[in-house]
Amino acid sequence: MILLNIVILLSVVFISMTLHEVMHGLVAYKLGDDTAKLDGRLTLNPFKHIDPIMTIALPLVLMLLGAPVFGGAKPVPFNQGRVGDWGAALVALAGPLVNLVLAFIGVGVYVLSGASESTLMGQILMQVVAINLGFFVFNMLPIPPLDGSRVLYPLAPRFIQQAMETMEQYSLLIVFGIVMLFNGQITGLMSAATKAIFQAFLAVFGAAG
Repeated sequence: MILLNIVILLSVVFISMTLHEVMHGLVAYKLGDDTAKLDGRLTLNPFKHIDPIMTIALPLVLMLLGAPVFGGAKPVPFNQGRVGDWGAALVALAGPLVNLVLAFIGVGVYVLSGASESTLMGQILMQVVAINLGFFVFNMLPIPPLDGSRVLYPLAPRFIQQAMETMEQYSLLIVFGIVMLFNGQITGLMSAATKAIFQAFLAVFGAAG
């Protein structure tokens, strides 16, 4: 069962994060920046997007600890000078929104199909929902280089923007350090947020939580 859960988790993570990163690059491309395309990141090949720590190790550790699963991938490059501050905010928002939509679809299929967590299909659907909600909430945290910080960037004072730019140079270390130092707080926040969104999605489909 543990091996099966790991296979399901990694499969859902790879698909979800691939769509997340491709959407970043696609929105940037639509706004006139072809950096991601030239870098080969407008592809559904998950191995172009995987970060060994954030995409594999972190979700696996969280799953084994029984904590909400979240993570990330190699950031899709884009030229902010070509898309502008607000364009960059749209690029950033596009990825988490994909995860939110995937979670919504997962809840819909689960409810409308009458699936149960005692079946393999039900387990997969619940993993799709839980992982994508985790990715959405985590990536919307306003911490550089997470997408939430880029969404807020155009509204921030210049000195805050400069601090964000500096922090992004040490992106992986900062995110991993914050996760390790504030694991309890982040887990609590993500549990509450994902549960609230899940309950809202259930209500949309007329199901009780």
